[in-house]
Amino acid sequence: MKKYILILAVLLLLPGLLSAKTFAKTGTAGLQFLKFGIDARAIGMAEAYTAVTNDISSVYWNPAGLALNPQNQILFSHTEYVANIRHEFFAISKRSSIGTFAFFASALHMDWMDVYIEDSFDVPTGEQFTCYDLAGGLTYANSFTDKFAFGFTAKYLREKLDEYAVDGMSVDLGSLYNTGWKNVTIGMSLRNFGPNMKFELDNDGDGLIDEDPFDLLDNDGDGLIDEDREETPFKIPMNFSLGVSADIYRVDDNNFLIGSVQLDNCVDRKETYNLGFEYTMSTFKIRSGYQFEYDAAGYSGGFGWTIPTSFAIISIDYAYTDYGDLAENFIKTPHRLSIKLFY
Repeated sequence: MKKYILILAVLLLLPGLLSAKTFAKTGTAGLQFLKFGIDARAIGMAEAYTAVTNDISSVYWNPAGLALNPQNQILFSHTEYVANIRHEFFAISKRSSIGTFAFFASALHMDWMDVYIEDSFDVPTGEQFTCYDLAGGLTYANSFTDKFAFGFTAKYLREKLDEYAVDGMSVDLGSLYNTGWKNVTIGMSLRNFGPNMKFELDNDGDGLIDEDPFDLLDNDGDGLIDEDREETPFKIPMNFSLGVSADIYRVDDNNFLIGSVQLDNCVDRKETYNLGFEYTMSTFKIRSGYQFEYDAAGYSGGFGWTIPTSFAIISIDYAYTDYGDLAENFIKTPHRLSIKLFY
């Protein structure tokens, strides 16, 4: 039990030690797609999900939750964001005698865009470019007792902006502790913990990067001082979440209401607070929640339907998020659809 307490203490204290600042650092982290939540069930509860997660979506929210479901699982998740930005997520898990393993892949992509002449926003050059972000990784989780579960994820990250690309690595850690009273569960997760990343550019084609523009050297012989000065490193959006969930009302496993509250601390914004609810009526679920102190999203809602079949149990979920002025109308606000298979 002492080692479990130690793990919980490390997860609780580490984010504060790594980002002990009293001001918001908006715009100081890259790879923002890592903050885009997945799974319509979680989004419908306004992302108050760290202590709730108990299926394949745990590979994103809290890897410990992967150990709580005895079935193999598959997840497909699609999100339509504003400005024709789309996010895809796929995950698959496999139970074994030593725990549960999972693989996931994530991609953020958008339409092709015109290149414009410098200092002008209305004269296109005739060229086009696009951008994308990718992530993929492996998750392992296990239940060490009937109340405590722990998991971790190792991730590969890539961002490509037109012709420039950067690669990196990060890890996620998570834990869940069920008190055994009214299903009160404490969940903690540390996501996107990894080193800073940096683009490596060789615009002058001399095979060298991070050159000193003040040494007056012309290594590539083009008659110009070396142009490739050192690029500025940037952080990835490390996030610490602490959540508590519990049964508010329960008749049986087919009729109950759960609630969840959560604190999120991300390195490039002030703390946010999430509140979410889910009411289960047999195979149908309805969800609602709100994110406080968040610049864009506020209210979220959604529903889900579980369909038993001969080859798998299929769960279909939908979620809507109110993005306020960032969305032109209801149609162009973020919508999420996810499908899970339990077999």
